[in-house]
Amino acid sequence: QVQVVESGGGLVQPGGSLRLSCVASGSIFSGNDMGWYRQAPGKEREFVARISNYGRPTYADAVKGRFTISRDNANNMIYLQMNGLKAEDTALYYCRPIGLSISWGRGTQVTVSS
Repeated sequence: QVQVVESGGGLVQPGGSLRLSCVASGSIFSGNDMGWYRQAPGKEREFVARISNYGRPTYADAVKGRFTISRDNANNMIYLQMNGLKAEDTALYYCRPIGLSISWGRGTQVTVSS
């Protein structure tokens, strides 16, 4: 069954912004840290950011200072506000709970290009 659904991707020019959203089923969201990952063409999937159940964020060095992760526990959602986008941010972005063995979602495509 579908457990996470990502949305909000699109085509944006360098320097632009996007806000990604992820809704998760309650059984995997509640009480768990949640994270964003991305996979660029020809590259391995990599960690982007995570947020604890209590709202403490952690970021990959590549996005620190540009991306902000947040969560809405009432609605089982997490968000990724991406500012100052660069061409190297182009990737398929996924969300998932940290430490749980579930299938990856379909992801949402972010393309940064002029």
